[in-house]
Amino acid sequence: MAGADGGNGNGGNGKGGRRSGRDGKTGAVLVVGAGIAGIQASLDLANSGFRVYLVEQSPSIGGTMTQLDKTFPTNDCSMCIVSPKLVECARHPNVRMMTYAEVEKLEGTAGNFHVVLRNRARSVDQAKCTGCGACQAACPVRNTVRVPEAVEQEVSEQIRRIDAIVDSYGAERESMLTVLQDANKAFNYLPEPVLRRISTRLGVPYAEVYGAASFYKAFSLEPRGTHTVQVCMGTACHVRGAQRILEELERRLDIPAGRTTKDKLFTLETVNCLGACALGPIVTIDGDFHGSMTSAKVPRLLDVYAKKEAS
Repeated sequence: MAGADGGNGNGGNGKGGRRSGRDGKTGAVLVVGAGIAGIQASLDLANSGFRVYLVEQSPSIGGTMTQLDKTFPTNDCSMCIVSPKLVECARHPNVRMMTYAEVEKLEGTAGNFHVVLRNRARSVDQAKCTGCGACQAACPVRNTVRVPEAVEQEVSEQIRRIDAIVDSYGAERESMLTVLQDANKAFNYLPEPVLRRISTRLGVPYAEVYGAASFYKAFSLEPRGTHTVQVCMGTACHVRGAQRILEELERRLDIPAGRTTKDKLFTLETVNCLGACALGPIVTIDGDFHGSMTSAKVPRLLDVYAKKEAS
């Protein structure tokens, strides 16, 4: 029967035929590889009344498709497609999944195969496993235990401010994201000394703190302007001239989108949608909405915020 290669999720070669399993079932089929093709083949066979043994060399089924964001050519969410099949395969009474296993020996002739499988040790009780991943993170075999490097930091005003923020949350590890949010608001970005201080005070590896700070768009690792200008580029705003407004802002501020002016007064950004399509095109400055914007209104709008700083 056609199967799928479990290592890459692409179509591969499976072996099938009549066999007698340990449960005494005959007329069974072996599908090697639990990529999307192997899963679909198993479901089709199981729904036809065959007893299916689905063998996968990795600890879980799904193959490469579970690692993708979108699928060609429809751009549908890959997990939206494969998730129902994963659940159906796991619950189907005619499908027995044998993960973390490999075919070691295959004997017999077409219609009468004898297969020897090699199961790898998991070191966990599958009946109690919830898939939380805590054992993998703490595994001393795969993870080298390292003592965090002690970084001596001079107690500056910046450090005092971040210490006050950390103390306000009780210096708890779970408060890392809220501490980062307050620090980003206090300094208008997240400088490296601040990230290292947060790492030290919360007892969180610096790589983890930096990873969170660089992942979320709400945080910035570069100095930002006093005022943040955002131009909505959603469909409703785009058809009403958002691109012309963006070009006018880039010309007036002398910076491309995503950059900060030399005087650190303005940072120009684009957003996909601000959720107020009836007011489009929309420009926000420091969270203040300015709807029905036109290119002609841009100079006066920028002057209002520039004069706030001058005064």
